[in-house]
This record gives sequence, structure tokens and C-alpha cells, in this order.
Amino acid sequence: MSQPSRHRLAAAVQLSLLACLPALAVAQTPAPAQPEARTLDTVSVTGTRIRKAELETAVPVQVLTREDIDRSGFTSVADIVQNLTASGAALNTKFNSSGNFGAPPDGGGVGAGAATVDLRHLGPKRVLVLVDGIRWVNESSASGVGAAVDLNTIPLALIERIEVLEDGASSLYGSDAIAGVVNIITRRDADGGSLDLHYGEYDDLGGATWGADLGWGGSSERAQWFVGASYYKQREIASSKFANAREPVPGTGLANGSSATPAGRFIFQDPNTGEVFDLSPNDGATSPVYDPTQTGCDRTDDFHCFGTADRYNFAPSNLLLTPSERKSVFGQLRFEFTPQVSGYTRVLYNERNSANQAAPEPFFLGTDAGVYNPWAEETLVISALNPYNPFGFDLTTVGDDANLFLVGRRPVEGGVRRYEQKVRTWYVAAGAEGMFGVGDRTWNWDVNLVRSESRAEQTNTGSYNVRRINEALGDPAACAAIAGCVPLDLFGGPGTITPEMLAFIQPVVHDESRNTLSLASANITGDLAQLWAGALSFAAGLEYRKYEGSYTPDPITVAGEYNGVPSGATRGDYSVREAYAEFSLPLLHDPASGERLDLSVAGRYSDYSTFGGESTGKVGLRWQPVDEILFRMSYAEGFRAPSIGELYGTLSRFDATLVDPCSGAASSSAACAADGVPPGYEQTNSQISVVTSGNAELEPEHSRSLMVGAVWSPSFADGVSWSDRLDLGVTFYRHHIDGAIQAPDAQGILDRCVATRDPVACAAYDRSDRGQIIRFDDILDNLGTIKTDGWDFSAVWTLPDGDWGRLRFDARATWVTRYELVNESGEPEPRRPGVEVNDSAIPEWSATLVSDWTRGPWSLAWTLRHIDRLRESCGGANGFPICDDSAGDRNDLGATTYHDLQLSWRNPAWLKGTRISVGVNNLTGKAPPVCLSCSLNGYDASTYDLPGRFVYARLGLEF
Repeated sequence: MSQPSRHRLAAAVQLSLLACLPALAVAQTPAPAQPEARTLDTVSVTGTRIRKAELETAVPVQVLTREDIDRSGFTSVADIVQNLTASGAALNTKFNSSGNFGAPPDGGGVGAGAATVDLRHLGPKRVLVLVDGIRWVNESSASGVGAAVDLNTIPLALIERIEVLEDGASSLYGSDAIAGVVNIITRRDADGGSLDLHYGEYDDLGGATWGADLGWGGSSERAQWFVGASYYKQREIASSKFANAREPVPGTGLANGSSATPAGRFIFQDPNTGEVFDLSPNDGATSPVYDPTQTGCDRTDDFHCFGTADRYNFAPSNLLLTPSERKSVFGQLRFEFTPQVSGYTRVLYNERNSANQAAPEPFFLGTDAGVYNPWAEETLVISALNPYNPFGFDLTTVGDDANLFLVGRRPVEGGVRRYEQKVRTWYVAAGAEGMFGVGDRTWNWDVNLVRSESRAEQTNTGSYNVRRINEALGDPAACAAIAGCVPLDLFGGPGTITPEMLAFIQPVVHDESRNTLSLASANITGDLAQLWAGALSFAAGLEYRKYEGSYTPDPITVAGEYNGVPSGATRGDYSVREAYAEFSLPLLHDPASGERLDLSVAGRYSDYSTFGGESTGKVGLRWQPVDEILFRMSYAEGFRAPSIGELYGTLSRFDATLVDPCSGAASSSAACAADGVPPGYEQTNSQISVVTSGNAELEPEHSRSLMVGAVWSPSFADGVSWSDRLDLGVTFYRHHIDGAIQAPDAQGILDRCVATRDPVACAAYDRSDRGQIIRFDDILDNLGTIKTDGWDFSAVWTLPDGDWGRLRFDARATWVTRYELVNESGEPEPRRPGVEVNDSAIPEWSATLVSDWTRGPWSLAWTLRHIDRLRESCGGANGFPICDDSAGDRNDLGATTYHDLQLSWRNPAWLKGTRISVGVNNLTGKAPPVCLSCSLNGYDASTYDLPGRFVYARLGLEF
């Protein structure tokens, strides 16, 4: 979009604001009258900065009350918001997100142990998370500089309600609010203490979860306070406990296993004969003997040609549920200095200890290793003098004499890779708020200061130093001159790497990351003038924010000696100064009929230290023709500023699971020959290393959002024998993002190059003379265009009280009618409604139904959560019976419905109140559908529950 057209709406809004300035000047002429007491008939609602009495604004806001939260049976903020029908794929503790996940191209790290929220399938970075209307600090993952909020830093005990705005709101809240806003409202009103205890576990898998929340609050004539502490513990579940997670790809055996095996795989050229071998030692051959006179695969020595049966099954070593322990203390104090002015302070400290786990780390050495490490690919010499080298000649990657193409060895002696995170988050906010009179009108104001930091430390055990591996494989005399070095045995199979060998090559790796937010804001809202149809209301404000972030990997990683995923240090900061204004203009009001028509306009200007100024605008229309019907519409411009990781992230590696279209029979095709693939080529590993990097030249993403909807509360269903109240809602939404920051899809690049010889795609990677991909660059840029639209439906029906109790139904559904992601070449990416791609599903339909029955002290809630059917590419499973349509490269993931049940009993006579709840989530024990393209555990952890029932009990006491 061109610069003039990009800001056309913003310019129009700014002109409308200027037009209102005379009214503002007139309104300020009379001497201010000081009100005697607070005015409590207006409230702040997410989606507008104007305090008003109406809760139904020009944009729909879904409110999750404390009762909704308790009824869900979930014990974290992320689990609650990720189950909204408008939510998309987001990180949670079911993702074992370390190991070969590598470093994503946005520089944000893998977010191990974190949990985020995605709205409209536009990504967590495009959702703004607020706490009491103020931004929260971004997460630290210890492997990058994150650009999304980790919801695990916000304890559930602190929350009064959650307001979710599923509309673009950059003109009101600034960057990141492209897909919507999640505003977490904290608890204020409390009289006395409370203690909540909970315990639950999966009946077939374990994974026990328990915790305690303690709170105490009160008030005096001028003060109000609430303090609390929270503890949460979740035990891990091994992947081996779930049948579909016991193979790299379910139903394919070892076909998609790793070629780095405990026995070892060796692809080399014998310099004496010129023959190329792909060999693995026979079972039990701890000191294998190589016969140089034998050729081909018909061998009688201690080697055989590597085949599928030799591949390593890494899947059982992973985790189905990652362990997590969280401890929080928090509090807030509000003090009334005068009837018109009060101050507040809020503090929080949250500490998370979590872990992820992966199979023993493999060595990939040789010219075809593709790991972007010179110690492994360019300078390695396995000396003929190494006492464990069975071949009698040097295996080298150096120069024209290079004859070592690949060594794949899985040193199970070193144990699994374990990534343990300790994340500390602290938050301090202070401010003042108040009111003053302008004529007979009351204006409200507030000023706020925030300082917050999230700091993560990650300790990685089970990894290796590839420089030391190089030294230990070289000339034994040179090794002897290095302290601690002993010759390394890669050839003898499992058990032959001794503790002395491990002591030299296996370090403990420490990484750190940090995100800091400093914020100051001032806001004012009130009525400017009384017009023919009501009050002309406004809100305006200023805000300053500074972001600082850093990622400091272990020194061996910076030096290029780490055998795992390489990455560089990242450090950066930027600041932004902003001003906004919002106006609500009543156009029509007929008290007799109830008809109202209101227009709202908003504009915001942001000045970034990184790229300069940016303007956004928004218009909304709210029409209520009669009391029972409301129509609303909004159109908004939005933007998202590139994050620190996206701007300053240094070169790192992401191990992508790719299917080479030239592997196997296709290698003889003309298209693959043109790509430099020799006949008979076979892809060595399904994971191909991709180099990623930030880009300091990135520009902001720009969006346009449209929402049109209606709410109908029919009077014939109000206070009658069969209905106490009925509310029906429908909303159409559309989001269009230009210049979306992303790295090109690696699989799409590979497929496009082979199919069309697109020069841009073909320049992104290199192959060796043997056809193996040895370089793949995938750098961030403003490449994408995203278009999505769909419909939200809601129906809330409350039946009247009777002898049998009170019954309420709350149904919500989202229908995604379009999702298009166009890449840098103008071609559509495979992600679209009804398709599963890369652990990220977009169901065409998602729906929930909550049935809530209450009678006296008893309540019973039955919740249905429905996910529509999906389809995916068979990928590496193509040709296996597990794939529903091998010829069409299609696998179907059937529709899934979960049933949750909760029974509660309350007794106000015990202490100040007692509540006991027991429940089961996934009552029928339904297993998630098999996903062949998902990275781990055979299912999409961002979309589906863990297999089996989750049974829990809760006890709440008030005193």
C-alpha cells in the first residue's frame, strides 16, 4: 500500500479531531466545579478509551467472568483463552519445544515452557495483551528475544475477568493490536481471605497437576487492598505413554527416523578404490573390521549397507506434557487522597521453572551434514591413526581430497538432551486517577508508570562441543597435547563412548535472555458538549514506551563450537512516543422508541525510534433501532512494529522438517536434474537445517480490519415462562495484512524451485555434488499478504428460576470462510481453512456450548468443544497405509468433540463460604486425530487436548 493511501483514513480522522477543538475550548471556559463524590455510572470497556455506561460498544467484546474461568476446569490463563472459538495455534506446555526446533526466523527463540494466545490465526505477535488496560512485558525464552506475552507469567488467582476484543485496535492501543486485544482485569474487591486448592491428573497418563492460591483483601475508609500468592505444579508425561507418539510419524515405523543412530552411519569414498559406501556396523561389532577389498552391499566384514531398519526412533525420548512449576506473589493498593483523586500501586513477581526434553543429541559430520559448522563440515579429519578408525585411511572434509560425506552417530551414552528454564518476571506499576468538573460535566483522568522485566536462564545438558569432537577424532598425538582430550570412538556402536570421552566433549550449556518494558501514559476522558442526541464524548492520551531485549547464548555457541543449533547473540532496544484521540458522536436518540445512532472515530500517531512516524485511524457505527436490536460496524487501520528479535536477531539455524521433492524415484526427472540432483539420490534426513536472521531494514506491517454485526435480545423471550432472557449475536470479520513480516516457507521454496525454476527460490539453497541440501537461507522480510474473513455466532439463553433450578445455555461458534497467505512470489501458501500445516490448524468451524444448571447450593456444568475436520499433506508418510489417500497426498483428521463435566457445591455457612468442585475434561477420553505432518507426538498440540480424561477436584474457602 502506498504511503498516501495507507494513511487516508488516519488523515480523515485527524481532520475530524481538529474540527472538534473549538468545542473543547468552549467546554473549558466555565470554572470547574468539584464534585462531592465519585460518579460510578460509567465504566471502562476494552475496545474504547471512553468511559461510558453502555457495555455494548461498536465492537464486540467477549467477557470471561470469574465464574466462567472456574467452570472451565483449566488452571492457566493460556488454556482458557486458547479454547475460545476465535483462537488459533499458539504455544503451550503440550509443546516439547526445544531440541531440533532450533531458532525460529523471528529471533524470538522457541519459547520453551511459555504459553501464548493467537486470535484469528494471525499469530501471537499480532495480539496485544493488557493487564488492567496497560501493556504487559513480552516473554523471555532463554533462546531469543520474544515478541509475544507469556501468559504463564500471569497467575490465574490474580484475575477477576478476561475481556477479549477480536478486532483491530491499533488506533486505541498502538502496535500489535492487529488481530485483537486480551485485557486481563485483576481482582480489587475482596473482604477477608480466600484459599483455593486444586489437584488433577490424566487418568491413563499421569501428569499430576496441583496448586494453591491464597488471597487476602480488605478496605478502609480511604484504602482498598488485595494481596495474594499462587503455586502451580505440573508433572511431565513421557511421549512413550501415547501410542501415536512412539514413532517419528505414526504408522510409518522407522521410515522417518533419524540416520544418526547409536551404531553410526558412515557415507564416504574409499580413496584406494574410488567407491562410495553408505555403511553401518553390524550389531554387536564393538570394534568393527572393514575389508577394503569388498564392494557393494554383499559384504562379509563387520559392516552392512545402511537401510530403513537401521534408522533411529527418537520419538519415545520426547515429552507429551512438559513439567512446569510456577510461584507468584502479587498485590495492589488503592488509596483515596481526596474524593476526586486516588492513587494505586501494583506489584507482581512470578517465577517459572520448566523443562523440555529431546532424544540424545546426534553428531552430523561431513561435507553433506548441512549443519553450518566448519568444525563439522570443512576442517574435520578423522585420522587414520585414530585407534578406533576401522578404515585405515583418513576420512576428511578438507579441500579436494574430501571423502567424508556424512557421519551420523547418536551417542546414547551421553543421555537425553534436557533443557531446563528458570524465568523470573517482575512488574511494578504506580499511578493516579481522578476526576474534575467542566461545567456540569465530569471528566476522568489517569497517569501511569510501569517498569517490568522478564529474564530467563536455560541450562542444557546432553549436548556436545563439536570443536572438541574434531580434536578427539584427529591425530592422537595432537589430542594428547590438549588437556583432557582422549581419542573418540564413533565406530563401535552403543556403549563404546566412555565416560572419559564424554567428559571432554560434553559441556553444560547456559543461555540467557531478557525483555524489559518501561512505560508512561496519561489519559483523559469525558463529555465535551451536550448535543441534540446526547453527549459528545472523547478520550485522549499520551504514551511513551521503551523496549529493551537481549539474548546471550553460551560462549561455545557464540564461538561456533556448539554441536546443537547454532545462534548468535542479540541485543537491541527502541522507543516510541504516541498520542491518540477518540470521539463518540451521538447522531440520533429517540427515548420513546429506544432508537440510537452513534458514530465513533479514533486516531493515533506513533513516532518510533527505529522507522519514524506511523498514523492509524478507526471509525465505528452503532445503531440501535429499537431496544432489543443493535447493529454495529467498525473499520480500522492497524500496524505492528517489528520486534527486537526481528530487527536485530543474528544468524541462527532452524531445523525444518522438509520433504525433498527430488528424493527417490523423482531424482531421475528432468526438473531434478536441472536442480543438480544425480539419479538415485535419497534424502538423508527429514530435518534440513535452515539459516535464519533478523533484518534491520524491516518496515511495520499494515492492516485493515472490518467488523459488521448485530445483537438481538427479543422481547418475546424476556421474562416469560419459557425464557428469562435470550441474546443472539452474529459478526462478520475481515482482516487484511500487507507487508507481513515472515521468512519464506522453506518447503514452499524447495517445491517452487523444482517445479518452476523460480530464480528467487532456487537462489535460497545449495546442493552438494551428491544432491544433498547443504545450505538453505531464509531471512525475514516484509514478504507476505494475509487475508482472512469469517463469521462469529453467539446465543445465550437463560431459563427462568423454577423448582428444578435455573438453566443457562451459552453457545458460540466461529466459521472461517477465507484465509489466504500469499508469499514473496505472489503464490499462495498451503495454509488455509480446513488444512493442517506445520502444527498449525485452521478449522473451518469451531464451536463451544456451555450448559449450566444451578439449584440451591448445587451447580452442574456440561461443556462441549467442537473442532471441525481437517486435512493435511501426507508428506513423509506418502505411500503408507496410515495416509487416507496416498495417491492424492491427503490425510484426513476427523472432526473432534470434547465433553467437559463439572459438579460444584457451595455452602455459605462454612467459614464465610466453601465451594467444592469435581470435574472431568474430555469425559469420553477421546484421543486427538493422527497428524502426519506435525513435528512431535503425532498430533497438533496447539489444537487438541492430550489423549485421555483429565480428572480434577477443587476446594475453595473464604474466611
